[in-house]
Amino acid sequence: MVAPTDSDKRAYFLSLEGSRDGHSIPLAELLERLRFNERGLAPVITQDAMNGEVLMLAWVNEEALTQTLRSGQMTYFSRSRNKLWVKGETSGHTQKVVDVRIDCDGDALLCRVIQEGAACHTERRSCFYVQTQPEADSAQINSSLSLDALASKEP
Repeated sequence: MVAPTDSDKRAYFLSLEGSRDGHSIPLAELLERLRFNERGLAPVITQDAMNGEVLMLAWVNEEALTQTLRSGQMTYFSRSRNKLWVKGETSGHTQKVVDVRIDCDGDALLCRVIQEGAACHTERRSCFYVQTQPEADSAQINSSLSLDALASKEP
């Protein structure tokens, strides 16, 4: 079988726009039509499944996505190390996958997870801790998102 072209992949996701809720698609068919960039990567937004907080943005290649779906643990592709990494394999701060969603163009993913520990290598709950304040022409570190700050607020 010939691999789908980028045009075929775009057409496939366009055809899904008219699908009704509950319509089922074979997973292998869907995965074959994902649109990875020229480096073979797709961006992944990782979100806390319990409260909707965006935890991080990372990348997957086909192998990382397949491993994530099989294992139920988030696996990413490190662009700096040029290899797969399972979230928490060294830190213990794991991400158990609740579900994986694909955007309407088939070129980005949203993974909803149960986060254990920090998501960010800075030991913060989220990688998105720098908060812009345009009205003050500045940005602020929002340390209230750190695990230490959250723990100190517990009764």
